[in-house]
Amino acid sequence: MRSETAAELRDVGVNFHPRAEGEWVLRHLSIDVRRGEFFVLVGPSGCGKSTLLRLLAGIAQASEGSVATQDGPVMGPAPQRAMVFQSVEVPLMEWLTARQNVELGLKMQGAERSERHRIGEEYLNMVGLTVAADKYPHELSGGMKQRVQIARVLAVKPEIVLMDEPFASLDAQSRRLLQREVAQLWQEEKRTVVYVTHDIREAVLLGQRVAVMTAPPDSTIKHVYDVDLSYPRDDFSPEFGALSRQIEVDIEEEVSKVWSVPGGQPSTP
Repeated sequence: MRSETAAELRDVGVNFHPRAEGEWVLRHLSIDVRRGEFFVLVGPSGCGKSTLLRLLAGIAQASEGSVATQDGPVMGPAPQRAMVFQSVEVPLMEWLTARQNVELGLKMQGAERSERHRIGEEYLNMVGLTVAADKYPHELSGGMKQRVQIARVLAVKPEIVLMDEPFASLDAQSRRLLQREVAQLWQEEKRTVVYVTHDIREAVLLGQRVAVMTAPPDSTIKHVYDVDLSYPRDDFSPEFGALSRQIEVDIEEEVSKVWSVPGGQPSTP
């Protein structure tokens, strides 16, 4: 693996039911993610975007091909890779406050109490939850819980951050603010981010490169777009609109393939 590469997938295939000759979710998929880049995945529903993230996280295994990072082959979860799920699939600790949930990973890393508190405050402020820091999960809305999860993952500063539609459950205003905050944080720290979204505007707003995936089954990478726009990005600019439309047309072509298949839209993750 080249020194500038953070993650590498080579000829990857995923078949959840190989003995039953089930359909392949991913097939012949190869991609490199560069160190320190913001890499975004978009594509039709069911094309395996979340599955690809889970492969990188080590919580799913490829049926064929290889998945590796700078630390070697991905054989399972590791602290160098952390994932923010679509919703709170990894539940918050109900007996801990929002602040304590954010600080939990830091505590497990052995950080001193004062350092945990400083970092926890920083990330709670980033997600707009300073005023709710001492509330317990049952006192928080679903969107607030999601923001705690985002802060908890970012606070431990993993080498690779995997984000699966992290803002989908948030209201429009919170989503827009957090998109800007995450983009700014990434520019400051240059950690590698692999980000899944259905929102084309969000993809172009955040990504250095945007990869469009093909329709299922046997999904793979169709096209990778370089986003040559400076941060912070103006989503009302002609350049932003032109690239967004180009990506939209690309995805529409793939969606039309899904709907042309008897049985309609698939439900593969």
